[in-house]
Amino acid sequence: MVKIPDSEIEFAAIRASGPGGQNVNKVSTAVQLRFDVRRSSLAREIKERVLAHADSRINSEGCVVIKAQRFRSQEKNKQDAVERLEKLVAAATHVDKRRIATRPGRASKERRIKQKKKTGDKKVGRGAVRSYD
Repeated sequence: MVKIPDSEIEFAAIRASGPGGQNVNKVSTAVQLRFDVRRSSLAREIKERVLAHADSRINSEGCVVIKAQRFRSQEKNKQDAVERLEKLVAAATHVDKRRIATRPGRASKERRIKQKKKTGDKKVGRGAVRSYD
């Protein structure tokens, strides 16, 4: 997992949306995290992968914007936002293992043909019933 320096992350305290009574109007417990990918100290390949990653939290200027409001304390929301940023970067840098093309074996081909014939016979039996008077 890629560790991002705290100096490259900007936090802004904002008011959380949703239920919470009068407290929600007075206390700014939600946190908005901003991380500029282009100006970060990440490796060039990682930057390119993150910017190419299809995620709505990455804007056109190359900034990752994450809003965290799950918890009632600002400190927990900060930690949550940083964890989500690290997960996003890790997901963008993950490379799937290359698939090696293989061919089906003889037994699997025979099973497939046998199943197709069985299905065909079943459908033939669904025809109109004729009476020979």
